[in-house]
Amino acid sequence: MPPLLGRRAELHMAMNNFRQAIEDLDAVCRLKPLSPEAHHAKALALNKAGQKGEALRMYLYCVALKPDWGSVKLEAQAMLSDMFSSVFQRDVRPKLLIFQHRTGSHLKPASLLLGYLHSNPGRQSQTPNGRKYVLSNTGAENKPPCEDSATLASVLAGLSSPTGLKRRTSEKFRGSAPFNKHLKIDEVRSSQMPAACCNERREVPSQLLDTSDLECSLCMRLFYDPVTTPCGHTFCLKCLERCLDHNPICPLCKDNIAEYRTTRGCHKTLLMEEVLQHYLSEELAERSTVHKEEMTELSNLTKEVPIFICTVAFPTITCPLHIFEPCYRLMIRRSVETGTKRFGMCIADSVKGFADYGCMLEVKDMKFYPDGGSVVIAVGVSRFKVLSHGHRDGYSTAEIVLLEDQKVEGEELAELRRLHDSVYDQACAWFTSLKENIKNQIVHHFGQLPGKDPDMQWSPNGPAWCWWLLAVLPLEQRAQLSILAMTTLRDRLSATRRVLILVARKLQKPPSTAASASL
Repeated sequence: MPPLLGRRAELHMAMNNFRQAIEDLDAVCRLKPLSPEAHHAKALALNKAGQKGEALRMYLYCVALKPDWGSVKLEAQAMLSDMFSSVFQRDVRPKLLIFQHRTGSHLKPASLLLGYLHSNPGRQSQTPNGRKYVLSNTGAENKPPCEDSATLASVLAGLSSPTGLKRRTSEKFRGSAPFNKHLKIDEVRSSQMPAACCNERREVPSQLLDTSDLECSLCMRLFYDPVTTPCGHTFCLKCLERCLDHNPICPLCKDNIAEYRTTRGCHKTLLMEEVLQHYLSEELAERSTVHKEEMTELSNLTKEVPIFICTVAFPTITCPLHIFEPCYRLMIRRSVETGTKRFGMCIADSVKGFADYGCMLEVKDMKFYPDGGSVVIAVGVSRFKVLSHGHRDGYSTAEIVLLEDQKVEGEELAELRRLHDSVYDQACAWFTSLKENIKNQIVHHFGQLPGKDPDMQWSPNGPAWCWWLLAVLPLEQRAQLSILAMTTLRDRLSATRRVLILVARKLQKPPSTAASASL
């Protein structure tokens, strides 16, 4: 900005000589047409002089020249809210949802038209995206707080200046009743708009409406749970989530929406949902039926169980997981959405992909990271045997059958009780013999050694302390898996006792080289 003219304009502003300040700043803008600071200073002067329409135009020029200028975006937002506030009840303004201060965001001028303008007799203004917005002039209470409705119409029409901000829209919807897909419908209703704005409603002729106009560009089906990104594009919620699992950009315009993913701001666009229900109710009902069938298929925990290939998990034992791969983000999200909150855990197999035995886990808690990853706290609930291996959407699946321990009675039960008590005492002695720092680490991660159950056969998986012991013993995964697959408590206790004997011998006389425990 030329220093002399700029300084004189500041002095005129300080003395409330706005006309002279505007003349100086107009000269500055002619000398420096690409200076966002010059246009911002002129916008401030015009605003203080009461020329709201011209001030808004200058704000839009600023944003076009400097898209990441967050403070100017907020000023433009406040001014636009004031200009449309007469549509709403006094002291109640619509909440503008897309102008959040974030670095690198782009202010979309077409999205500035956020007044929920219903069809009323009055002037129409052609906006950059091709739609006609009606500016009511039926009464003084509906008149915008600028010079007159024509001034506001000229401001909106001026948004199609050659700054690369013009946006296209479907030809079939031009001239139809506008709706704001960024504004929550409950906020519109709560504002209690005047009756003059609500009594008349424009209908879209059925011959102009095509389901393809309301299809998700990712799944090519009718919108289901539609959400709108800060850049103004609408997708199905689940389609957008799957895209964000791979890359935090808009699938259409490639605008960076990492903050949108960080805040997990995927909230349903209620106005789009209302349009679907009003004009395409039959198609939406059919789409909802298909979605429910898909959820029913995903919730089947025997025919197609999602498999997380990682480590050996045990019943009753907590298993924390860091989820960062896109396929497992999708898998965990689906297990939560279906309501089962369960998935299988298996170790890798070089031939089949994953082992033939595993443990079913249930999600107890999830904490999300800004990058879209998460930490999942899951607990083992049951064991299973894999009948067939499969894949779905990038992750492994399996048809399974659950495993249960065989129960015994009479003399076999008495003998099993003696073996159970003997191995438990042996486990307590081993744990007590560990160094204090090692014990503290085990207790911090796995908790204390569970006590003996009065009825050791009440659970189909056997006593909890046995699984706790197998989780903390220094065993290879294949050895742990072989014990996990056993379906009799006697065999599992016998194998555990042999492991305890080998571990005790190593503690008494450490070998020169580590050897695997042989069962």
